[in-house]
Order: sequence, then C-alpha cells, then structure tokens
Amino acid sequence: MSRHDTSIIPPELLLQAYRAGIFPMSDSRDDPEVYWVEPRMRAILPLDGFHLSHSLARTLRRGRFRVTCNEAFDAVIDACAAPRVDAEDSWISLRIAESYRELHRHGHAHSIECWQKIPGQDGPDAPEVLVGGLYGVGFDRVFCGESMFSRASDASKVALAWLVAALRRAGAELLDCQFSTPHLASLGAVEITQARYLDLLQDALWPGSGLQAGGESSAGAPAGAAVVGATGCLPTGFAALLVDAAAAGLSSSPGNFIAQSLTHTS
Repeated sequence: MSRHDTSIIPPELLLQAYRAGIFPMSDSRDDPEVYWVEPRMRAILPLDGFHLSHSLARTLRRGRFRVTCNEAFDAVIDACAAPRVDAEDSWISLRIAESYRELHRHGHAHSIECWQKIPGQDGPDAPEVLVGGLYGVGFDRVFCGESMFSRASDASKVALAWLVAALRRAGAELLDCQFSTPHLASLGAVEITQARYLDLLQDALWPGSGLQAGGESSAGAPAGAAVVGATGCLPTGFAALLVDAAAAGLSSSPGNFIAQSLTHTS
C-alpha cells in the first residue's frame, strides 16, 4: 500500500468490526496501514457506576461550558488526533479520521462538544471556542468511546458526564472505553476480559439486528426503538435530556439537570 493511500475503511466494515468486538488503530498520524485490535482486557464504564465527584458536580451546576452533540464532529476528531505535549504520536491516522467522518455521515459516529466564551467577551452573541469533547461509535444499545480531549480544566469530564447521562436516558446498556487509563478509572471505568465484553456486547445488540442499506442497524429492534437503532443512542438520549431539562424548568442551566440525574443514579 502506498504511503499516500487515503482510502477509507468502508462504514459497513467498521460496523461489522465493532459488532465483533474489534476496532482499528494505526501507529501514527501518517501511517496508511490499519491493524485490528482485540485486547485481552477491555475497559468499560458501567452506566450506573459513573463517579461524579463533588467538584465535577459543581462544575456541571455552574454551567461553565455549553455542551452540544454532533455540532462539530470534524473539529473534535481533529483535536483528538492533534499532537500533544509529552504524548506518543496519535493512533488516529489520517485514514482512520476520514473513515470516522464517513461513518458520522452514515449516522453511526457521534461527538459531544464543550464550548466556552472567549475570556473578556460577554453577552449572548459573544464568540465561543471549542475547549473539550469526545467522539465514538454508536449502534443499537452500544456506544464505543474512541477518544477525548480537553483544553480547559474538566472539559473532557463534563463531556463524559453528558455522554453517560444521554446513554442512560436512551436506554443504552454498554459504554466501551477500550483501554483503561487512570483518568477513566477515576470516573468509574473497570477492566473486564474480552470474553466477558463479548457477552455484554451480544446482550446489548437488538435481537436479530443486522446492517441495512446506509449502515443502519434497526432491524430486530423492539417497537419504538427504530430511531435509536438508526441513529445510535447518543443523539437520541442527548435530545431527550434537553427536553427533560426544559420540562424541569432548567432549560437555561441543563448542566444542573445532568448533575441531578447523575447524583440520583451514581
């Protein structure tokens, strides 16, 4: 394969891989090769086991960030793949990034973004900058987190808190973190064997689900779940959280609603 080969991984192949419990990586940003990973130990974050610290709850309630879903997918994946101080070269190669952009266009890759106003500029029309976020792959009742980034204190933690709340709201069952890190462990992630992960994965798929044209996977879903099957749990649950926050009189401070929902279930 040429070093300049930028052919994407087809969306249907990516989804087949995730349904089989494997995922792609590269050795560097410029590496055209892709290898498929099936780790012996897998990190997951139980959706009822998210560790909401007092300081993170306070950050959510204060609304330091405006949080969105799928508003800036390209910017999030670029930030996740960007070089970092004292870090190894990113495994998110140009080819992998383009593959997830295509998967996003098919409705199965999603992002959460944290925005903050530029210091010294106030008012409803003050410009915002992207300061944190995450992206991953969603299908059936599964979300596979790929990467996150933070340019402001607690930004990635806030994005993860919204992710957990949205997945819970949509009835998801499995949040895959792939590899354990001290950061993820502090938020509730645990390690399990790959065999156990595959069991949980199978349980979280809709019965008889299969890939349809365009990469959708709602076949076999119970009544009322077709929208979740087609778009993934994250955007469905995120939108529902905003509706719930408005119904609770917290439309202007949805972060407070997220903190309450996680406090009651953590």
